[in-house]
Amino acid sequence: MNIKPHLSMLIGLAKVDNDYAEDERDMILMVGKANGLSEAEIEELLEKPEPLPSVTQMSDDEKFEYLFNVVQLMKVDKEIFLSEVRYCEDVAVKLGYKKSVIAELSAKIYSDPSITSDRELLKKKVLKYQA
Repeated sequence: MNIKPHLSMLIGLAKVDNDYAEDERDMILMVGKANGLSEAEIEELLEKPEPLPSVTQMSDDEKFEYLFNVVQLMKVDKEIFLSEVRYCEDVAVKLGYKKSVIAELSAKIYSDPSITSDRELLKKKVLKYQA
């Protein structure tokens, strides 16, 4: 998976509520560094995010990772705004899912990234929401 568009999507969510929380920034940095990006590359993306890749070129696993991470980021600052939920729903629709997949994932993904969810079970549930 190309990590730059993935991080760009997370950056878009972090900025959508006009309250760019430190927790959100830390998670973006963590995801970027874990995928081999330097802090300078991540800072560049923060200034100029990339567009999402074509959905037709993405595997189901890649789509799931986008959804999982965008929901986790929405919850990381322990405040959920309607604008964030709508952004997540828009991302879900662009990825070929029904908006309702966000409610399903949100109920099962924790705000603390160190608490792991059963990703395989969630992947199976997400497939039911394909449009």
